[in-house]
Amino acid sequence: MITLAKWSIQDYHNMIAAGILSERRVELLEGQIIEMSPEGPLHRKINDSIAEYLREQLRGSAKIYESHPISLPDSEPEPDIAVVKLPVSLYDSRHPSAEEIYLLIEISDSTLE
Repeated sequence: MITLAKWSIQDYHNMIAAGILSERRVELLEGQIIEMSPEGPLHRKINDSIAEYLREQLRGSAKIYESHPISLPDSEPEPDIAVVKLPVSLYDSRHPSAEEIYLLIEISDSTLE
């Protein structure tokens, strides 16, 4: 049986800082480095429409992040859209944590079978 090593968030940040992952679209999920799916035109269009709508509705109440990391205990995913607590200065030296996130949106332009 093969056992995979789990990466810590610090390990992941060190690899990014060293340029090891610079050419790849990846995210850390439950200690594993996962290749992110490419985004097509429909995905971008839907993402842009939802983010624009949320910005209009929530202006001054929350910050809308698009494809930016969030911090969880053993993960650093990059959801398509995250609605996070203000002020944004909270995130000057770190990513938003679960307690600071009001809503996450992940868009799929294909169906799972």
